[in-house]
Amino acid sequence: MAGVAISLFSGAGGLDLGVERAGYEVRAALERNPDACDTMEKNFDHLASPVIRKDILETSTEEILDAAGLKKGKHPELLVGGPPCTPFSKSGFWLDYKRAGLDPDASLLQAYTRVLAEAKPRYFILENVYALTYNNKASRPAFERLLREITAAGYTFDRQVLHAADYGVPQARPRLFILGAREGEPTPSLPDPKRGGRWERRATGRADTPHVTAGEALAGLVTDPEPEEIVGGKYGHLLPEVPPGGNYLHFTAERNHPDPQFAWRSKYWSFLLKLDPEKPSPTIQAQPGPYIGPFHWENRRLRVAELKRLFTFPDNFELVGRRSSIQAQLGNSVPPLLAEAVTRALPA
Repeated sequence: MAGVAISLFSGAGGLDLGVERAGYEVRAALERNPDACDTMEKNFDHLASPVIRKDILETSTEEILDAAGLKKGKHPELLVGGPPCTPFSKSGFWLDYKRAGLDPDASLLQAYTRVLAEAKPRYFILENVYALTYNNKASRPAFERLLREITAAGYTFDRQVLHAADYGVPQARPRLFILGAREGEPTPSLPDPKRGGRWERRATGRADTPHVTAGEALAGLVTDPEPEEIVGGKYGHLLPEVPPGGNYLHFTAERNHPDPQFAWRSKYWSFLLKLDPEKPSPTIQAQPGPYIGPFHWENRRLRVAELKRLFTFPDNFELVGRRSSIQAQLGNSVPPLLAEAVTRALPA
């Protein structure tokens, strides 16, 4: 039997898909969102038990191990999970209480380290937003506490911010990964980039193998129109004029627009942002506003099948819920291709 893996904060299962492609078998999953639970059960039919549909703060480690079919005294080979990142995400820092580190969801990092210390897996993978590493009063204390707790649980580790596009994902998506092993095992190292290109005005990854572009990822994909894809309202009529790769700044005096609609840098950068088929997609958010991109270069919202391609989910992967729920499940997920690369960095 393949090494047993336990998944916390499973979401739609992007991290789990990568873990299984790398040779492990996810036997227990914990997730509190009903649609995400249904998605997991629809696509992971080999779980030893149904998805644990509970808040982790109300779930004992013993219950999780029992769900995996592990008898008392047995340990999983691998623990994986990405605690929800709201307290430390860049998009959340405009809220005073989050900048002050007072968001109650921050305690979910401690829920992960509690299970780590009690389940004693051979290896673990923890994923989170890269803003957790920022040197500010919200992130810095939480990050330092997290690392102390991992060490106190008896683990050595490597930690890095990995850019998904550097690993073949057609999306610019930087994420923090911590990859660790129980003391006595060799300390694993996170994988080197496989591709490279430009990201936020700087070179990233390998220069000899370019990033996969959105155009390459969506090539040959046949999709049906979706009712939610039309961009209407106050600003929807502006989208066709935005060039591929552009955003609302196209309509500013600084860009020499004859009829400026916006002041320079008056909106968030993804406002009216459009995909460039010659580049990876910008980061796709879980809960975008009505004018937040990336939008398709055909002047519409991305369809579900296109979102799956840009996250490297299989075309036949079934997502459960309304369109907004599916967007959230994908926007919160780890691209499976990136997860696979990280997992394969573990010793055999």
